[in-house]
Amino acid sequence: MSKTAEAEGALETRGIEQVPDAERTGRTRELFPTWVGANISVLLLTMGASLVVAYHLAFWQALVCAVAAPVVSYGLVGLIGIAGKRGGAPGMALSRAVFGQRGNLLPGALIWVARWGWETINAVTGAYAMLTVLDIVFGLKANSVLDMVMLLAFVVATFAISGLGINAVQKCNKYATYLFGLFSVLVLVYLVVDTDWSKVFSHSAGSTAAVITGIGMIAAGGVSWIPTAPDFTRYLPRTASSKAIVGTSVGGAGIVVLPMVLMGAVMAVSTPDLASASDPVSFLGEILPTWIAVPYLLIALIGMLLINSMSMYSAGFTAQTLGFRIPRHWAVSVNAVISLAFGGVLMLVATSFMGSFIAFLSLLAVAFSAWVGVFGADMLRRTEYDGRAMADTTRTSAYWYKGGFSPAAVASWAIGLVAGLMFTTSDWFTGPLAKNNVIGEYGLGWVATIVISGVLYLVLPKPAALTPSATGTTAAEPAGRTESVRA
Repeated sequence: MSKTAEAEGALETRGIEQVPDAERTGRTRELFPTWVGANISVLLLTMGASLVVAYHLAFWQALVCAVAAPVVSYGLVGLIGIAGKRGGAPGMALSRAVFGQRGNLLPGALIWVARWGWETINAVTGAYAMLTVLDIVFGLKANSVLDMVMLLAFVVATFAISGLGINAVQKCNKYATYLFGLFSVLVLVYLVVDTDWSKVFSHSAGSTAAVITGIGMIAAGGVSWIPTAPDFTRYLPRTASSKAIVGTSVGGAGIVVLPMVLMGAVMAVSTPDLASASDPVSFLGEILPTWIAVPYLLIALIGMLLINSMSMYSAGFTAQTLGFRIPRHWAVSVNAVISLAFGGVLMLVATSFMGSFIAFLSLLAVAFSAWVGVFGADMLRRTEYDGRAMADTTRTSAYWYKGGFSPAAVASWAIGLVAGLMFTTSDWFTGPLAKNNVIGEYGLGWVATIVISGVLYLVLPKPAALTPSATGTTAAEPAGRTESVRA
């Protein structure tokens, strides 16, 4: 949290510019509730159930997926988040130092568009949660008009929270975490008592390929946060512990993902038709008693509001780096309108939510992973970011490189993206290399994307190392410096 933000109240006015050292007074422990809040979603229950229903996994295999997915995905979130405390700026602003001022528009635009999809999925899930509560409490059945009213209400609430800024989001996350944790324990106790455990443990084991694919499906949600990780670490001082950044990211996500996915796997015993369901939420009203289902869905609804608020908060920065010269809260409104339009299409047209959701996740992971590979590889050689050069989008910028592009970064990103898609299988798209090989059959297209783009960037010739300008606002963080723990 910055001193400026505290002085101004809840509304954050800082945009993509570098945060001055004097304002970087955050603590790494504040990341824990941030990443807890980023996972308060009933979609995790749905994904846990799909491991059993769609991937045909046994309970112990679902446990493997629930443990491995947050370690992999949020481990990467934490590692990329280190760049935030080094550079004091949002992820897509720091990305200018890697891709060049013009080159950064390419991955930035793709990530912005991909984030529309993620926000749309969350908005639709939130609307379905409200519809389920209305059905349980008042007997109101969903129809086209009510669907759109609930979707609009969710999007407007999301815009209101994200427009206030990081302080509002973090405070909401803190209280939502406590409430969600309490009711999750109640749900867990109910399931322990009410579930036919012989049916749960008698489920036959699935293939190794299905397990790895399941890990990728759950991890995709975390992968979508990787480019925005610096957005939430830019207020940390340079002396903040890198180990603590990674640890709090994995811990905050894991403490939610693990029990939620396992609860979903247990619930799958009672929802064999989930894979073909038109929405991902109503099954909770059938499995849980009303006194648990209603408050649990309402708290989960708050969680999904916060998830979309965090996403739109970062999307506002991405829009600004793409050249939209408008305040961040107005940039957020663009995503709000888009998620409303796309959400309406999904609710009114799609026949199977889970089919569309899983297909979207497989493509989403690849879209984000190409940037992750290049940016992550660049972090191995760059320990400082020139704030003045990031803000200067003209030819005078130290990050202009060749015509505004870093050829090595752009080429590595493009080749990695195309290669990853060639290995990817989904209901919407199947790459030509997705069959008859381990990468395609195990759903590792997104991993291949990270590896290919990262390795290419490391071996291709890059622009000569640039020294921050004398008037820059950044002081170098000495290579090899021992970082003290500031939690």
